[in-house]
Amino acid sequence: QVQLVESGGGLVQPGGSLRLSCAASGSIVSIYAMGWYRQAPGKQRELVATITSGGSTTYADSVKGRFTISSDNAKNTVYLQMNSLKSEDTAVYYCKLVGRTRWIDPDRDYWGQGTQVTVSS
Repeated sequence: QVQLVESGGGLVQPGGSLRLSCAASGSIVSIYAMGWYRQAPGKQRELVATITSGGSTTYADSVKGRFTISSDNAKNTVYLQMNSLKSEDTAVYYCKLVGRTRWIDPDRDYWGQGTQVTVSS
């Protein structure tokens, strides 16, 4: 019912930049927030950044000052601008949407398939 399609991952050298995009589609009636999480090999999935429909943002300490999350509510799309990338940013990045497909239902989490980001020289 809800599809999240991520794009923009790839291979970049340390110090470089990438911009991730995540477009949501389907029978969405309300979005509370969207965000990005990442999972490196052998590690748990962790929060990178989130943004609410009202524009409030949160960031992991490890990315503050380097990453910027933004959204286009009209397009149900969230972006993650990643600058000054480091090798430790290498991970699969997942998009998450918190919202609902029916007004009578509570918000729930929806996840994308993930996009690989590799930072290496």
